[in-house]
Amino acid sequence: MKFVNRILATCAVAVMSLALATGVWAQDAAKQLSSESVIETIKKRGSMRVGLDFFVPWAMRAKNGELVGFEVDVATKVAEDMGVKVELVPTAWDGIIPALLSGTFDVVIAGMSITPERHLRINFTNPYASSGMMIAASTQAAPGLSKASDFNDRKYTVGGKRGTIGVDAAKKYAPKAKLRQYDEEAIALQDVTNGTISAYYTSSPVPERAVASSGGRLYLPVTEPFDGSLESFAVRKGDPDALSYFNSWILLNTHSGWLKERHDYWFVNDDWKDQVDVK
Repeated sequence: MKFVNRILATCAVAVMSLALATGVWAQDAAKQLSSESVIETIKKRGSMRVGLDFFVPWAMRAKNGELVGFEVDVATKVAEDMGVKVELVPTAWDGIIPALLSGTFDVVIAGMSITPERHLRINFTNPYASSGMMIAASTQAAPGLSKASDFNDRKYTVGGKRGTIGVDAAKKYAPKAKLRQYDEEAIALQDVTNGTISAYYTSSPVPERAVASSGGRLYLPVTEPFDGSLESFAVRKGDPDALSYFNSWILLNTHSGWLKERHDYWFVNDDWKDQVDVK
């Protein structure tokens, strides 16, 4: 009996030692993960570097040279809530993920839609906005069409901004059409307005705004957004602390109504249009 008791006591001590060791290891692992997070880098630096590109009304250059738009408001408030400054880093869209991975900035806040292909390279936060695809079509080059797939003909040339889901939509609905990819949305809209291309696929509300200001040179082949998408922040993989922080921020600002108020200001109203040169 004494022998059995000694065995049980030895086992109990071993279990307690293992539990203590596991707890210490877990604490050390948590500290290491926290110290390696971009959140700690931002706090130490005193600024948050945000990658974005120009999309109306997500991010635009105002007449006074400053950046304005929904994304600018979001990024600025995230930084303010962290107690740091915001550094906005405009980056060409097709290079924005490589720039994030190389450490050029800490996070992408640029209306980036969640896609499985992108998710293989980066991590997405919970969505903070949603949008849908629309088409601005040329009344000169492609009159009278009424579906996204109506442009699926070799006689048409369709466009999208390089690296965006607009290009994906053009390939999906008009695979037979010639595809032209653009680095700047303003040039694409000018080309479709002039009839150089037949249609431009991009997220709402850009086509609606372009049609309204085109003087009849553009029209909407579809009247409702299609292929809806969810927009999220993008961060580098292997950083659970950053994902947790940004997800919490999105949750709180969704619940408070702040994100909806800012989204409605830029996407529903036109109170800001005199600040920028876009129509």
